[in-house]
Amino acid sequence: MSATLTRELVVAQTRALKLPGVARAFDGLARQARDAHWPHEDYLHEVLSAEQASRHESVIRQRLREARFPEIKTLDTFDFTAAEGVSATQIHALARGEWVPAPENLILAGPIGTGKTHLAIALGVEATKQKRRVLFTRAADLVRQLLEARDARELTRLQQRLLRVDVLIVDEVGFVPFERAGGELLFNLITDRYERRATVVTTKGLRTAVRKRLNAERIVTQS
Repeated sequence: MSATLTRELVVAQTRALKLPGVARAFDGLARQARDAHWPHEDYLHEVLSAEQASRHESVIRQRLREARFPEIKTLDTFDFTAAEGVSATQIHALARGEWVPAPENLILAGPIGTGKTHLAIALGVEATKQKRRVLFTRAADLVRQLLEARDARELTRLQQRLLRVDVLIVDEVGFVPFERAGGELLFNLITDRYERRATVVTTKGLRTAVRKRLNAERIVTQS
């Protein structure tokens, strides 16, 4: 069998078996294996490692799409020197994600324009890299969805879907006033997630009453 025909057969097999990582890597790795006289087992290991890496990257891309971030922000692009009161050490510790499976709630509090949303998204991005399910939403949008689901008698279904999210990021709590019913639905959702799933909230103020309602274990304040 010619090398060209063998390659075409392998490509067809990778498509049939849904092995995109193998399809991209096997030819180049085969050349390396021949040149370096790899044992067959080493070649197989490298090909499977390429597929494993491909699948990991695919999951992360899917998690990023599902998160619905308005834009991608990372910790590398956050200016800690300009963010008074924010500890780079604390944020990078949070980026490791140990608070997510705990699970704990996190509040990012400070005036408008201090980078709260940037940090929330960046921590969410780090969580997706750990294959966590993340969802970003503005508080006003979430309240509207909750009210609409209540009126359509689909509130339970929406609440259950939100409870499956590992990290729920609720941006701009307190920036836009809610009617009482909407606020109660929002805080009830956060209460339901308490000790079951992690929640991140950004807010411009940190009144004691709000902190208690959010059941926050970790607080980052900015000024």
